[in-house]
Amino acid sequence: MAAKKSRAERPLTVSELAARVDGTLKRAMGDPVRVVGEVSGFRDRTHWYFDLKDAAAVISCVVFASSARKLKIRPEDGLEVIARGRVEFWAKGGKLSLLCDTLEPVGEGAIDLAFRKLCDELRALRWFDQSRKRPLPLFPRRVAIVTSETGAALQDVLDTARKRCPAVDLDIVDVRVQGESAAPEITRAIDRLSAIGPGLGIDAIILTRGGGSKEDLWAFNERDAARAIHECSLPIVAAIGHESDTTIAELVADLRCATPTQAAVAVIPDREALARQLDSQRRTLQADMNRRLDLVRRRIDAARARPWMRDPRRLLDHIGERVHERAKTLQRVLNLRLRSSRSRLDRLAVRLDAHRPAIIHARLQARVEAGRHDLERAMARRLTDARWRIRSGEREIEAIAPHRVLDRGFSWTTTGEGRLIRAAASVAPGEIIRTRVASGEIISTVNKGDGGAHGSDAPAADSPRSSKPSNPRPRSTPPRPDQMDLF
Repeated sequence: MAAKKSRAERPLTVSELAARVDGTLKRAMGDPVRVVGEVSGFRDRTHWYFDLKDAAAVISCVVFASSARKLKIRPEDGLEVIARGRVEFWAKGGKLSLLCDTLEPVGEGAIDLAFRKLCDELRALRWFDQSRKRPLPLFPRRVAIVTSETGAALQDVLDTARKRCPAVDLDIVDVRVQGESAAPEITRAIDRLSAIGPGLGIDAIILTRGGGSKEDLWAFNERDAARAIHECSLPIVAAIGHESDTTIAELVADLRCATPTQAAVAVIPDREALARQLDSQRRTLQADMNRRLDLVRRRIDAARARPWMRDPRRLLDHIGERVHERAKTLQRVLNLRLRSSRSRLDRLAVRLDAHRPAIIHARLQARVEAGRHDLERAMARRLTDARWRIRSGEREIEAIAPHRVLDRGFSWTTTGEGRLIRAAASVAPGEIIRTRVASGEIISTVNKGDGGAHGSDAPAADSPRSSKPSNPRPRSTPPRPDQMDLF
């Protein structure tokens, strides 16, 4: 009895309790469960996370990425939805969550709401703008048709293309146009054509299918398909459903047509219209060529009538005259330009001279010159006074000058070296002496040189020297007045 009581009272581990809670929930709730509530705290982190709430309670919800790609609406805060999924207790986090696989809006159809929301998003991205739509080729070489090869839309396009222009090659890209796999196949086909189509010579794409309900046409309302059309390197013509149907693929495409036949007409040129156009262009070209030929013939005839065509030398003479005239004209123009340039240079030189520092220097130099002249006049007056005083002194000196004494009959005698002789004993016999008189100089040789002796005024008879006075010679320096004892 005690053993049973101990087993009943054994506590559960946290994992055991979590497993019991999860099992009880699954058995009680069933699978799946539908819950209505208001979206709150939406977060897009590869998977979608948000809360569903009402006035009294809140439950966490998760939409895995695989399920999110299939949903026709994107939840946003405040949107009331019906969520379908299973309830699961996350043991590690201790949280109860609703794993959703579908979401439906409350009060509005899911398809209409999803269509409107995606249209608003793409319009904000300017994917519908007419300015980004590409022009269709005028003469396509090859056209790709993206559709189901079993649909009636393909036959309409093929029949119309054969009637209009069989020369255009058609490539059929078979895809599903209805169901869950339709949108991915359409997206892959357009992406593939965008990558390799230009290299294969494909110039345009026709995306088409026949009519159907909104659900049937939903593959052409997927965002991935719209993205592929928007980014495609080739122009795309879309014709989806009936004329009253409008899909996002058609809004993003470069041209929307009501029917597959209209799409083929828009892309494939009409060979009969091309033939008529070619014929019209041929006639226009022929008429233009005829006019040009007539003009050439008239020019040739006119050239033949010219004198130098009969005698080419006249043409050479004419060309030479023209060259000569143009050379003279060129020379005149060059001379005029040269004179004009020189005149301009002269004007510029005058202007430059007016602004040169040399002008200022000249004015300053003039002022200096004027000052110098004033100074010179003052100095001249002083010099005149000084000269007058000097001349007065010269006259006084002149009156007592040695040569004035000589003029009165005196003389002085010096040795050959110019030393003044003051006494007869200061000279020796045989020494040459010089005697200065008023009219010249007498050179003598001393015969005796004692105290009572006297020199001879004339050389001996056998002496080669002449007794005649000789001209003054500047060989000896005359004695200074203070060296002479004349008086």
